[in-house]
Amino acid sequence: MSIITRQILWGVCASLLLLVFFSISYLIVFPPATWSALWEKEVMDVPFILFLISVDITLGVLIGYLSGFSWKKQIRSIEETLHTMDKMEYYPVQPIGSTEELQSLSYRIIQLQNQLVEQMKLSQKLVNEKAEDQEVKVQTVIIAERNRLARELHDSVSQQLFAASMLLSAINETRPKTNDHESRQLQLVEETIQQSQLEMRALLLHLRPIALKGKTLKAGIIELLHELQQKVSLEMEMKLEDIDLDKGIEDHLFRILQESVSNTLRHAKASSLEVQLIQREAFVILRIIDDGVGFNVDKRKAGSYGLQNMHERAAEIGGVLKLISLENKGTRLEVKVPILGRKEDLND
Repeated sequence: MSIITRQILWGVCASLLLLVFFSISYLIVFPPATWSALWEKEVMDVPFILFLISVDITLGVLIGYLSGFSWKKQIRSIEETLHTMDKMEYYPVQPIGSTEELQSLSYRIIQLQNQLVEQMKLSQKLVNEKAEDQEVKVQTVIIAERNRLARELHDSVSQQLFAASMLLSAINETRPKTNDHESRQLQLVEETIQQSQLEMRALLLHLRPIALKGKTLKAGIIELLHELQQKVSLEMEMKLEDIDLDKGIEDHLFRILQESVSNTLRHAKASSLEVQLIQREAFVILRIIDDGVGFNVDKRKAGSYGLQNMHERAAEIGGVLKLISLENKGTRLEVKVPILGRKEDLND
């Protein structure tokens, strides 16, 4: 039963009770000469007693409807406030309600919203601090290990490939050209070694950390996709906006992007990939869209460490990750994170 219907019933019942009470009181104080006069007396061709009851019920319905409509409007305002909180869209809320109970409830909702906002700010602040501390430690270890690997590869494998290339080149130049088959085989071996040298040089040039390394999120995405474009036959499209974000949020979004792109390359068999980084009102949105084979989201969620990891990273910065995938039609991943204020603002 709706609140309007309930209030109408209460209004009708209350008005009938009042009518009975006042009618009995009046008849006791001023008893009529004959009771039949109540039926014989007419108003607009309707017996007076029926007219009185009809007017009383009409007033009860009207008062009940107005009361129910007022209650419904106040309750709807509370529902809309809770709905915006559920979608993580926090707006200033004014106390609502014409009764003390409703006003107390609205104050509690305001307090709860403020607590959620402060909790999210604190969570983002802790993530930022943790990301910065971890990046310093990890960066130091990665740089040292990268330099060690690059040095060992250059001093051993690269030098050996260079020596083998020079030796085969000398053999090909000095040996007599009597056997065309052997010459072609030796030439093929020399070309293979030279190609290995080129790949080794590329490996030495690309021995670097995969973190943002002080770059903005937009610059990191561009560099990552350009590097992938040189290695894989995948058509890539970017729509990137300049958005000022805290380091922790940028780091988490970049790692979510890496995980998603890695899944696309390994599983999607896609021919195109689109990456969007945009800001809409107080939200930053990261979208990764491919036209691959897709998959069943419900089945994959149960046992996919990668998807669970991306969901956890999004939740750590107060965001929500949505994944839509249709078999043979592609996959769309979206991360929506509220921008509640820069870290510097929180420290003031």
